[in-house]
Amino acid sequence: MSTLRNKVQLIGNLGNDPEIIMLDSGKKLAKFSIATNESYTNKQGERITQTDWHALVAWGKTADIVEKYVVKGKEVAVEGKLTTRSYDTKEGEKRYVTEVVVNELLLLADRK
Repeated sequence: MSTLRNKVQLIGNLGNDPEIIMLDSGKKLAKFSIATNESYTNKQGERITQTDWHALVAWGKTADIVEKYVVKGKEVAVEGKLTTRSYDTKEGEKRYVTEVVVNELLLLADRK
């Protein structure tokens, strides 16, 4: 049960090509975002689609896969954990970022 404490599973489409960063330590980082859609019918009978954007990061071999195979518009399934970090802007303001750290990635077939 302990593996369920912080587990995220998402299926969505990439909004942009991933950003690949090689760190001084030699580690590779892939940063990208995906959109998930949820549809419902409102009181007026109109079909409404709500889109949510999720920031994702992948490290090491997972980042290698992202770099080679994942492009804007591609549908992917990811599994990982939710993390929050903070940083200070040049103006001295504290900013918070919530991201999914991906540990598994599945490339989904294109729909045609």
